[in-house]
Amino acid sequence: MREQHAVASATIGRIATIDDLREHLQWAIELEHATLPPYLCALYSLDPQRNPEAVEAVAGVFIEEMLHLALAANLLNAVGGRPRLDTQRTLPSHPRRLPHADPSLELSLLPFGAEALDMFLRLERPAPPGAPPEGDAYETIGQFYDAIEDGLRRLCDRLGERAVFSGDQARQLRAGHFRNTAGRMIAVTDLASALAALEEIVEEGEGTSRGAVWDGDPDVHHPDRDEVAHYYRFQELRAGRRYRRGDTPRSGPTGEPITVDLAGVLPMRPNPRIADHAPGSAIRTAQEEFNDTYCLLLHLLEQAFNGSPRLLAVATATMYRLKAQAQALMRMPDGEGTTAGPTFEYVPPEHRRWSADGSQRIVVLPDGPYLVYGGVPLKRKRKIVAPENNAALTWRTGETLATEDTYALCRCGHSSAKPFCDGTHARIGFDGTETADVRPYEELQHVHDGVGISAQRVGELCVHAAFCIGRTRPIADMLADTEDSDVRSDIMGRIDHCPSGSYSYALERGGETIEPDLPQAISVLEEENGLAGALWVTGGVPVQRADGRPLETRNRMTLCRCGHSAGKPLCDGTHRKIDFREESPDAGTGTAEDRATTEHRIRPTGQVR
Repeated sequence: MREQHAVASATIGRIATIDDLREHLQWAIELEHATLPPYLCALYSLDPQRNPEAVEAVAGVFIEEMLHLALAANLLNAVGGRPRLDTQRTLPSHPRRLPHADPSLELSLLPFGAEALDMFLRLERPAPPGAPPEGDAYETIGQFYDAIEDGLRRLCDRLGERAVFSGDQARQLRAGHFRNTAGRMIAVTDLASALAALEEIVEEGEGTSRGAVWDGDPDVHHPDRDEVAHYYRFQELRAGRRYRRGDTPRSGPTGEPITVDLAGVLPMRPNPRIADHAPGSAIRTAQEEFNDTYCLLLHLLEQAFNGSPRLLAVATATMYRLKAQAQALMRMPDGEGTTAGPTFEYVPPEHRRWSADGSQRIVVLPDGPYLVYGGVPLKRKRKIVAPENNAALTWRTGETLATEDTYALCRCGHSSAKPFCDGTHARIGFDGTETADVRPYEELQHVHDGVGISAQRVGELCVHAAFCIGRTRPIADMLADTEDSDVRSDIMGRIDHCPSGSYSYALERGGETIEPDLPQAISVLEEENGLAGALWVTGGVPVQRADGRPLETRNRMTLCRCGHSAGKPLCDGTHRKIDFREESPDAGTGTAEDRATTEHRIRPTGQVR
């Protein structure tokens, strides 16, 4: 970054302690996030067939702002802070101020056009020569980051780098977690890497050395040419021409023409709000659904920034759903020649269809993975079968898989990092519609009595693990011989091995159900001949459907992970019919963790692939 000015503004003194620094870096996170809703509105209003160059420009800026958000989170984590995104303060009503900026810098939700370009140019405006660092009420984003740089240098001089950079390095997002832009994802561990991260943010927005058009990276869409900084990309769109080598900020762009077809822009009503429409109306319902999805994105990003970096793939995959919801809104007439649009209003956690209170639980995401909270242990279990006839005998517990406190498990069956989600569900358009019966087990069960045992069964829960079939005859036939205690004991043992709990038993009809003592855990099942089975949830871990309704909490249940069950999210044994397999964790190049975080990338169109 540029040399620090001799004369510092009074606000620099505010970054005098580590706490001051953490506060300003949290503001940086809020600042970088604040740019996202306006860019998304402009992007989603563009017809990509009629305005491909404008789509490339706005999408490229949006992608890099996501990178800047991640870099700001790395900076805060590096100095022992805790990034916050899923808060009411993150999503105030639009129009809104840029956090802690000059009050004249206001952000609105607008369709692409002259007014939106004016706003973006004001937002990305480079600091003028000699402009002092400004830690609050800053005129330009560059001046704000100069104040952070100044504070970092002063604190390192006074306290030493080790005292300043005291954060857990495991929380750092690295290149493997965010390979979706021509910019650099920098893990921050010391002053040099912190300054490099700040430089990356400022140069992508304002250009190298605060006086050049270029940002120092290759163009993300056209790697054969240099990339123009954000401010100058918007100048290109306004002027209708590209910058070429030799052009300067003073000369303006003199290169090839850029075509912008304003007739190919959806006429979204500026700054829409949910309150503009009656409860239950089509537009309001669609806006509420969008806001719920956007808050899910914020929640996933916050989790990714706070110790669960693999969730970044799930967060970016959520952009598919957001885009579809936003564009559907922008095609709904809203009077006076305008259409509706997303409102980006905060949904408090207690009003969301999904919830996460920090306890051990599994939340099914809409058309997405299982989100597992509370550090539920994840293990592998392999079915042991008789070599002579493949009769199911027992389960053998295998390795414990390394997880973060919050992690996501594949539900579509196509992740390249099974059992973890890598975001592929979004690319393939996975339909995760849930059809499982939510009635309690007691209402669905069929009871079959024997001597000293009453067997209970819910056929809809059967995953065809075959423990109930046995080597010679099924449990249903054996009940007639339960005067023999050995037969009775055999039945009890087989039922105890039933992973889904389709079968259970009591000592007498209506008596207390006897369940095996199982830990709170999730087991990735492998059946005979390498067949990949269900996710076996034990110990009463609660499971919440995507529509917010809970499944009955039971000692054992099985969740589909092949993506083809007719009773999602529960397994119905379809994995056996389709011969579902799980690739070896070390198949291909890199580790399963690498693939879980690198396979999912934001596309230049603002989508993900």
